[in-house]
Amino acid sequence: MGKKRLTMRRKESISGYIFVLPWIIGFLAFTAGPLVFSFAASFTNYNITSQMDFVGAENYQGLFTEDSLFWTSLWNTLYFVAISVPLTTIGAIFLSALLNQDIPGIRFFRTLYYLPAVLSGVGVYMLWMQLLDPGTGMVNLVLSWFGIDGPNWLFDPEWTKPSLIFMKLWSVGGAMLLYLASMQGVSKNLYEAAEIDGANTWKKFFHITIPMITPVIFFDVVTSLIGGFQIFQEAYVMSNNGEGGPANSLLFYNLYMWKQAFTNFNMGYAMAMSWILFVIVFILTIFNLKLAPRWVHYEGEEK
Repeated sequence: MGKKRLTMRRKESISGYIFVLPWIIGFLAFTAGPLVFSFAASFTNYNITSQMDFVGAENYQGLFTEDSLFWTSLWNTLYFVAISVPLTTIGAIFLSALLNQDIPGIRFFRTLYYLPAVLSGVGVYMLWMQLLDPGTGMVNLVLSWFGIDGPNWLFDPEWTKPSLIFMKLWSVGGAMLLYLASMQGVSKNLYEAAEIDGANTWKKFFHITIPMITPVIFFDVVTSLIGGFQIFQEAYVMSNNGEGGPANSLLFYNLYMWKQAFTNFNMGYAMAMSWILFVIVFILTIFNLKLAPRWVHYEGEEK
């Protein structure tokens, strides 16, 4: 009987491995394999057509000591992440709180604010380039109605990154939907108890709503942080096909890495850049995970 049960268990194990075999093959071929290759290639002067020559840590040394554009691209990316992540998170929470009200036509407004999240990326960037045009754009036209002289937006190095951050705020619909779902899951008993104690709307929002949705805030912050460091498409389209904008103000890390790989064909150099980016994102993610128990509240959790 025991031998028969062992045989059945072995058959089930074999069936399980067969079912996951396509995923394992795909992971080894398209994820693990390229990772190992890129790490090895980051120590060579590989340029696709030539033979790999081992150069040790020369690529990494050159990035930190000789390449000023490396530091420029890193600064541009950190600037974008440090400002866009908090603003988009606060914007999405504020918007979801407004759309969580029980008023007529609320479904129409929810659809309207979510719409930018499903529009095509390149098309949206082209539209924003026209809106932000300093001469004929709608944004400066609206500002002029209030007596404000609009900036040159994408043509002024001081305004290029704020332009992208401003545009990013327009597409918070995806995060807004997550926050809206989490707010609707907060128990009404908590609000009723707070009302009995005399709490007003703001106190209920900051002392009940925000603590109860902290797991979603944490998820959004971590994913937005990772996504912010991977900004590429916006910078490529809005800086004349990857030129980097005026004074390299839109030369973000991924854009510079792409130029090194596919314009200058310094694949080894670009792969060294990719591993530096991996280490930065990994450290920030671990920092967030360590910090999370201090402010993230899980319902039913005992502390």
